[in-house]
Amino acid sequence: MTKEISTQNSSLKTQNPRLLSLDVMRGVTIAAMILVNDPGDWGHIYAPLEHSKWNGCTPTDLVFPFFLFMVGVSVTYAMESRKATVSHSKLILKALQRTAILIAIPWITQLIFHWDRGFSHLRFPGVLPRIALVYFICTIIYLKTSQKTRDWIFAGALIGYFIIMTFIPVPGVGYANLEPATNMGAWIDRLVFTTNHLWSESHTWDPEGLLGTLPAVATGLFGIRIGTWLKRKDVDDNVKVSWMFTYGVIAVVAGLVWDLFFPINKALWTSSFVLYTGGLATIALALSYWLIDVQGRKRFTYPFVVFGANAITAYVLSGFIPHYMNMIKIGGLSIYQTFFAPHFSPLNASLASAIFTVIILWLVMWILYLRKIIIKI
Repeated sequence: MTKEISTQNSSLKTQNPRLLSLDVMRGVTIAAMILVNDPGDWGHIYAPLEHSKWNGCTPTDLVFPFFLFMVGVSVTYAMESRKATVSHSKLILKALQRTAILIAIPWITQLIFHWDRGFSHLRFPGVLPRIALVYFICTIIYLKTSQKTRDWIFAGALIGYFIIMTFIPVPGVGYANLEPATNMGAWIDRLVFTTNHLWSESHTWDPEGLLGTLPAVATGLFGIRIGTWLKRKDVDDNVKVSWMFTYGVIAVVAGLVWDLFFPINKALWTSSFVLYTGGLATIALALSYWLIDVQGRKRFTYPFVVFGANAITAYVLSGFIPHYMNMIKIGGLSIYQTFFAPHFSPLNASLASAIFTVIILWLVMWILYLRKIIIKI
């Protein structure tokens, strides 16, 4: 992990121009991710801040695919100028190093929090490992293929995943199905990782499982497609925005149609889920791009840019800071029991505590941002 300190914003912008709307959208996504991951009381959460029980899509279910979509957009912005001048093997090696670090971070975190269990119950899949794999695979595809080929890979991944999940019989079950513990993805995860190394809430399947990486890569490729469109210099900004809205609406409709026979499902990361969430992410980015980069309305962007500039750092710290905050006792009571539970209804106390956590993490990111410290992996 390297620390990059920029002393002149203008020179940094010249060397590595950033899309402000992407930073803002990334910041909003990270803030939302922290908000839903750190409620004051897991037993009292407003419905929109919970994941769907299985099929369906809540606002919370949009957070992760939006982030992977932006990973794809970011690959385009990071690699476009360099892929023609820098050795591809060097770029791929750098991506591999970042991938290894992203995979190692949650494993190390688990060992810190649960050192007594050692490796025996270490969860191998997870949010950061999936981000890492999508980033690495998308980087290779972007460097080595044309956009037309990437479109074919995108379609092949979605259709191939649909066929695997709905037509191929699951060993030991005898038929294809989309149930939590008996679908093909769950069977592969138990075969590869064993039950000791899967999501602790089930041990029989994992929402970030191995097979689900295939459609997750398609989400990243969706972002690359939009990033490539945004980078075009021969297209007027208003035309870019119009077509992004069009692409987004078409994808949402296609996802809803596919939902009729391959349900929208985040845990399975179904093909319909990829189209539906990718379409919504495209619409959101189009709106952000038009407001911020085209219309120049940037006054409201600062709080979100603070998060977006150090997105992965904020996410990693969101696993540490709330943990240690809960260890603080005031008169024998936790911060939540002292300042939130007695003064609000259970649902509002849980929400207020989550917002408080977001603010604390924002302040940490703000200090880094003021010091122009961008922690890159």
